[in-house]
Amino acid sequence: MTDNVRVTGPDAPETPATAALRPRLPSPLHEAPDERFARHGVRLLLKRDDLIHPELTGNKWRKLAPNLDAAAGRTLLTFGGAWSNHLRATAAAGRLLGLPTVGVVRGEELAARPLNPSLARCAADGMRLHFADRAAYRRKTEPDTLAALLRAAGAEDAYVVPEGGSNAPAVRGCTALGQELRDRADVAAVACGTGGTLAGLAAGLGPGRRAVGVPVLKGGFLGGEVRALQRKAFGGPRGEWSLDDRFHFGGYARVPAGLEAFAADFEDRHGLPVERLYVAKLLYGLLTMTEEGAFPPGTVLAAVVTGRPFDGDAPAGTPQTAVSR
Repeated sequence: MTDNVRVTGPDAPETPATAALRPRLPSPLHEAPDERFARHGVRLLLKRDDLIHPELTGNKWRKLAPNLDAAAGRTLLTFGGAWSNHLRATAAAGRLLGLPTVGVVRGEELAARPLNPSLARCAADGMRLHFADRAAYRRKTEPDTLAALLRAAGAEDAYVVPEGGSNAPAVRGCTALGQELRDRADVAAVACGTGGTLAGLAAGLGPGRRAVGVPVLKGGFLGGEVRALQRKAFGGPRGEWSLDDRFHFGGYARVPAGLEAFAADFEDRHGLPVERLYVAKLLYGLLTMTEEGAFPPGTVLAAVVTGRPFDGDAPAGTPQTAVSR
């Protein structure tokens, strides 16, 4: 029920994770004057969740903190691809809290290759990497397959966090994001990978407000995931939300030239480092929707900046950088 939603604002009681990691909450909310939005009567605000913590930025903080508390000192095991922001955030949290971490990485073939910069960062932060074959990885939510993966990784007693960090505790943690925006914006928008942030954001916004999600993966599957996460977190649907599946640009980690040019221009206009895999797609999508008349004149539109660029970010297909193991 909503009475059990975790509150992570400045008046919330400190949990072990928040006390140790000292997040900046509520995150700053900045107006971003932009004539491309203003000509349609829309005010653009930037919700700077990327400033919550120097290493656990944005929705990664909001989703990980309740799971870090629930782990209660146990090894934390989670899943991700070779360029996963979630794996990097989990590894950083483990280092900062002295918590053992294991990352199950999609792609058994990667075990024989040099670590790319993202996985190298995970390893440097103490994360033990286990490379799983892609067929088993696709079935990782099935109990028997999960048990086999935990055995293979030598982590049968680990606290398991799903890929992307989206589970019921994470969704409840993200509700505070909506609470921070409910009196400040008419529409709050976020880029989506696994749907947990959108599920919590919508629940926290309150009546008369709505959330918009921009998926960064193609496939059109996310609506069902968001509904399932809200059922697990709250027992049923919460808040008004919608998805626009048009702005994945071919899939995760795909950054074509047009999107790159848009992101660079937005950086020049607003002095904001734009993360390419999530935030750039969100901002591009919001501008397109605004130009299409999706938001009535007078709308206050808040874009959630969920992360910062990673020095090693690269589009899919980029050769991996050689890094010693």
